[in-house]
Amino acid sequence: MDVLDRRLVAALQVSPRASWGELGRAVGEHERTVARRLQRLIAEGMVRVTAIYDDLRTGHGRPAHLHVQVRPGTAGHVAKALAERPDTRSVYSLTGVADLGCELVSPSRDDLHHILSSQISEIDGVLQTQTQVVLHTFRTVAEWHAPYLTEQEIAELRPAPPPEELPDEEGLSPLEQEIAELLAADGRIAFTAVAERLDISVPTARRRVTSLIERRLLLPRAEVEPALLGLEVEAMLWLKVRPYGLDLVGQRLAAHPNVRYCAATTGAHSLIVQVVAAHEADLYRFMTEVVGRHDEITDSDLTLITRAYKRGHLHKSGLRTLDNSLDQQSHQPSHHSLDHPLDHPLDRRWERTP
Repeated sequence: MDVLDRRLVAALQVSPRASWGELGRAVGEHERTVARRLQRLIAEGMVRVTAIYDDLRTGHGRPAHLHVQVRPGTAGHVAKALAERPDTRSVYSLTGVADLGCELVSPSRDDLHHILSSQISEIDGVLQTQTQVVLHTFRTVAEWHAPYLTEQEIAELRPAPPPEELPDEEGLSPLEQEIAELLAADGRIAFTAVAERLDISVPTARRRVTSLIERRLLLPRAEVEPALLGLEVEAMLWLKVRPYGLDLVGQRLAAHPNVRYCAATTGAHSLIVQVVAAHEADLYRFMTEVVGRHDEITDSDLTLITRAYKRGHLHKSGLRTLDNSLDQQSHQPSHHSLDHPLDHPLDRRWERTP
């Protein structure tokens, strides 16, 4: 990706359902340029637009992070077995004591016990696991964007914050669940397509989709390998934080442009942070100048992500990486890329279409 590609992808990450025209106005580029470039990146598999649930608030599941130690020589096999599970959201190879990191979303607390006590341990090669259950999420990967936009550009694209504090739990109606599944499959699906698929009116589709997003029960996401954006160093940071400072530290770290994910968890470490950087020197500065300034942090464990097998429920094979983007010349176009600039869910010109 060149500089403009990266800026456009960052804009799409800020507002994954914005029209090409809205993205273009925000970054100062012509709508046709935006459409041509982003459609190409989507068609080539470099970018996937989807949506993820706020699992805790929707009751959709209970997220947990696993550190997995494996028998020598079996890391690839175990990682692929974990990635094949429908309840895993991400699977990584790590440096450090644990060989693999895995984010798993179990349907219930009882299911989590069964998954950990029997299913994961039965995978050939697994020696030991350590589990930390998510208590509160400060930033999801869906809320992160590459740091290539100005504050003004971000403000033009970013949706307004919720008007009031959100409830801890808010279930989805049957219709909302169906809509959420459509958005998870295609984060840029038009309101007209939602209406046709579910046999409802376009105004109803627009109102329900907008409500799901505004209530933050569903988070649209533009997924791309960070290395393609020039951010080739990925790390998982586990922090021990004094209880009185947990909320403050979590909020401050989540606001940093290099933090993709930040959540409070159970276990030996109370905060998990996923960080991306262009170079190891940038990661060092993050540790010394950002993490190091908080006296509330008493211990840290920094591990590097050496390979991603799955991200946001998407298998790595479904996303272009830095390596295969260089040597792979053709890809089957994705249905995400077929949106015409006018055939878009947030483009008000649809309202004038007969």
